[in-house]
Amino acid sequence: MNSTVEQNRAKDTAESFAQLGLPPEALPRHIAIIMDGNGRWAQQQGKFRMFGHRAGAAGVRPIVTECARLELDVLTLYSFSMENWKRPAHEINFLMGLFEHYILAEREEMMANNVRFIQVGRREGLPSKLLKKMDETVELTAPNTGLTLALAINYGSRTEITDAVRRIAQQAADGQIDPEAITEQTVSDHLYTAGLPDPDLLVRTAGELRVSNYLLWQISYAEMYVTDVCWPQFDVEELRKAIRAFANRRRKFGGVPGAD
Repeated sequence: MNSTVEQNRAKDTAESFAQLGLPPEALPRHIAIIMDGNGRWAQQQGKFRMFGHRAGAAGVRPIVTECARLELDVLTLYSFSMENWKRPAHEINFLMGLFEHYILAEREEMMANNVRFIQVGRREGLPSKLLKKMDETVELTAPNTGLTLALAINYGSRTEITDAVRRIAQQAADGQIDPEAITEQTVSDHLYTAGLPDPDLLVRTAGELRVSNYLLWQISYAEMYVTDVCWPQFDVEELRKAIRAFANRRRKFGGVPGAD
């Protein structure tokens, strides 16, 4: 890699840590975000919902860039749930086009920030043009070694778990897996997120106090942070607030810290 690029990345990382005011070991390795409130924010501005979706998409880049600079392992963004297919057709079509535009427009930025892109969710039902753009971006960014950006599109956690159980059951029926040997890790290895660490921090914008069928298996011990700020207003400083809140939590994982 060009030494100038490495030096610039190191400088950006140092500046981000200075602004955050936390050591690397205090940070979550995987942040998952429920990006809520695009439509609500637009309506507050007297605009149509699509205006909010466009603003929300524009707000993704600074968050991804900052997570890359902080050298996090994974950022997973809940972009389109399986339940979102119930929305009006014109809104769905707009969103699919917005995803295509975003994925294409952000390729250069992903490469500049050493970001690896993946999609989590079912492929069935997504437009072929969108799948093509995603596949190309996955292949292009595969060699990158920094942040993994996981875009949850056409995603639903119950469906994910059901699909995993089906695959495991088929492998057991085929004699590839001993049912007695199935563990939690076996299930994790068959989820859409296989190979990724579980989230340490789950952020939800727009103030709703629910997880909305998002990473139900993976967030078992994630710390939750809810802000009233709608996604289009969730900037780098709001991200820092969430990370600082996480750093002040005492994670017990069901145990008692310091106990023998």
